[in-house]
Amino acid sequence: RRRREAAAEEEVEETPQEKKLRLAKLYLEQLRQHEEERAAEEEEEEEEEEQARPADLIGDRLKEDVLEQKGRLQRLVAKDVQPPDPASIRVLRGHQLPVTCLVISPDARFIFSASKDGSLIKCKWEVESGKRLCVVPGGKKGTEERHMGHASHVLCMAISSDGKYLATGDRNKLIMIWDAATCKRLHIFTGHRDAVSGLSFRKGTHQLYSASHDRCVKVWNVAENAYVETLFGHQDVITGLDSLSRECCVTAGGRDGTVRLWKIPEESQLVFYGHQGSIDCIQLINEEHMVSGADDGSVALWGLTKKKPLALARQAHGMQDVQGLQQPYWISAVAALRNTDLLATGSHSASVKLWKCGEGFRKLEPLWDIPLVGFVNSLAFSAAGDFLVAGLGQEHRLGRWWRVKEAKNSVCIIPLKKRASAPSPEAPASS
Repeated sequence: RRRREAAAEEEVEETPQEKKLRLAKLYLEQLRQHEEERAAEEEEEEEEEEQARPADLIGDRLKEDVLEQKGRLQRLVAKDVQPPDPASIRVLRGHQLPVTCLVISPDARFIFSASKDGSLIKCKWEVESGKRLCVVPGGKKGTEERHMGHASHVLCMAISSDGKYLATGDRNKLIMIWDAATCKRLHIFTGHRDAVSGLSFRKGTHQLYSASHDRCVKVWNVAENAYVETLFGHQDVITGLDSLSRECCVTAGGRDGTVRLWKIPEESQLVFYGHQGSIDCIQLINEEHMVSGADDGSVALWGLTKKKPLALARQAHGMQDVQGLQQPYWISAVAALRNTDLLATGSHSASVKLWKCGEGFRKLEPLWDIPLVGFVNSLAFSAAGDFLVAGLGQEHRLGRWWRVKEAKNSVCIIPLKKRASAPSPEAPASS
């Protein structure tokens, strides 16, 4: 009994990370013993080696998971990306007004998109065939309880890492939770006092972070339909939000000129400065680095331990003539292929740009321009990096400052092909 009590007391004192590590070690030890028993029964040496490989694969996977948690996993893929063929881009039409946001399902089979027409299209686009699978129409303001869809512009959306829940936020201060498989609405979260402009699920959980034009960040438990807490700090509307596995999120603070890292358990924040204009979009590259874009035309690379950008590309999409004045094209969307050195940025400069992060994230090198006409309001890479999805519109997702009449309100799927490269022991895939 004393041994059991001591073991129970020791288990209580463990942190979640220590428990994961202990269970992983225990599983590896059991696997090793099992392999030794099987090897003893086999007579041929080749079969013994073949049986030992799964343990090596699991060890490699555990090493990758540890590097990913520490933000040190980086696959160097940008150098192998070939210039996309414009003829291979697939255009999916269905939205009547500009597409404002989109996400890709974790298995990369479906694209979820929404627009200014208030309609939410869930499981609408099947990636392989381009078919529309489900349409949820919008309605008039105040009728949200009587029909399924939103009654105002949908500005943001997020999908849980298990693909179970889809969350959408609109200009009417509402967050709607959907069953991604059946297209049915499960719940409505209320609490924000202005438009909901950013949503992100914490990876591996059903914890949802939301950002709003009311300048605050809220935390929700979707599985229990529960509000958790509110965090304050920004001095202007929040325009974007992202998160990964850690219990924290990053936000873009619009015209207050700051990017912020929110540490949820400590209820604290780190403040970063670097852009000259309104910061309109942000995404994490890994657990230690992020990318942001602003209406001053700049794209910034950040390390979460430095208050200033590690790299800054000014006038990233060039200049435009506005009533006789030269102004940079606004950066309206950014995307990162997680744990790699490949980025994408969008504007209304008639192209999406692909970028390579230099060593240590201290340099931004332009790779290729992909021709797309209209405002690029949202960008997302598939998990494997084999395609990029862009949400296009005739207008910016947050306003009507310009209108690109020749643009089509659509979702574009851009295949990304990689050069075949032989593995080199001198250039490991992760560092």
